[in-house]
Amino acid sequence: MKTLSDCVTAHIPAMQRRRRDLHHFAESGWVEFRTATLVAEELHRLGYQLALGRAVIDADARMGLPSEAVLAQQEQRALAQGALPQWLPSFSGGFCGIVATLDTGRPGPVMAFRVDMDALDQNESSAADHLPTREGFASCNAGMMHACAHDGHTTIGLTLASVLKEWAHQLSGTIKLIFQPAEEGVRGAKAMVAAGVVDDVDLFTAIHLGTGVPAGEIVCGSDSFLATTKLDVTFTGVGAHAGGNPEQGRNALLAAAQATLALHTLPQHSGGVARVNVGVLQAGTGRNVVPDCALMKVETRGVNNQVNDDIYQQAQRVIAGAAAMYGVDHAITLMGGARSCTPSPAWVAFIHQQAEALGLFRSVVDTKAQAAGSEDATYMMERVQQRGGQASYVIFGCDLAAGHHNARFDFDETVMATAVQTLATLALNQAQFGGAR
Repeated sequence: MKTLSDCVTAHIPAMQRRRRDLHHFAESGWVEFRTATLVAEELHRLGYQLALGRAVIDADARMGLPSEAVLAQQEQRALAQGALPQWLPSFSGGFCGIVATLDTGRPGPVMAFRVDMDALDQNESSAADHLPTREGFASCNAGMMHACAHDGHTTIGLTLASVLKEWAHQLSGTIKLIFQPAEEGVRGAKAMVAAGVVDDVDLFTAIHLGTGVPAGEIVCGSDSFLATTKLDVTFTGVGAHAGGNPEQGRNALLAAAQATLALHTLPQHSGGVARVNVGVLQAGTGRNVVPDCALMKVETRGVNNQVNDDIYQQAQRVIAGAAAMYGVDHAITLMGGARSCTPSPAWVAFIHQQAEALGLFRSVVDTKAQAAGSEDATYMMERVQQRGGQASYVIFGCDLAAGHHNARFDFDETVMATAVQTLATLALNQAQFGGAR
């Protein structure tokens, strides 16, 4: 009899081909047009019920959306690179989200798995010893690179879809596979939550590869993510001749500089770890002109939602004060955000039990202290838990060529099969879990 391991192993060559294709045609947040059409086509071929685009993304809840001109240009680029025209209208305008549903017809909980699809806004290394370059699948799109393994996540999601269909006769309840756009910059999950995609979910699992976890280890319930808010700030002043009549100007650059210095005094909070960073500061047009414009790109973070919210409120006051000091106007645009969220202990314990029984891992741990980043799957986790469900975030350790968000990033592709087998096992054995609502 064919085992689950045999089934997953048979998919390994196709997994590598798919991952490398997605890596080569990397697409950043909200413009995953080619990726989304290929995902939709495969899920349709497998017989899943699909909800696409505007059905799974609330337009008004999107953050950090590119301009209409950029979206249109990227759609044309995607078509030229093999996006499937029959699916593209569903995603047009920056709605590259997909939810695939498998209703087994047998009673049981609604179980959801979330994977992300977007690349980062950076260029990939062209060094000859960089494996994607050496083997010809490095990104062909300037300023877009899969440097955080989302190409692997998408591949895992699609392979899981195929495996679950093959084993559908042993499943119960309902399976939902969520393919999320725009995780980088924590921009996409909130809009999917606002569209209600997890409102019926009882058991939720998001995944990631790598993140510094060693090969052979699984983290069943990562809880190290910081809540965060990403914001762009524009200061608008009045230009003037810097030599002839500077007093007639209102200096936007000085307002932005004052705000930058003041913001970096903020990260102190009795509630725990807090962060503020001004990552970009652009201002002015010429050395002899009082600057009438400035742009700041800022983020706040906190160990929990309350700490981040407090730091963000303080940041707003600092920015307003700096603008008032120099008599300039300012505007704040939210560009992204994520919550802190603690995985559900009972679901983490079940994942731990199932992972240990598989015998695929050298180490199975519940949580692990890691670098303090952020992840917007926490919006989905929080929503599921608010409605009485269970949620967790699972990390599959693997060897990396370089750290995440590095131009030389690459991961050991063998981890994808391990991830698929683990997630499929959760789905096949969920009836053993007694904590579902």
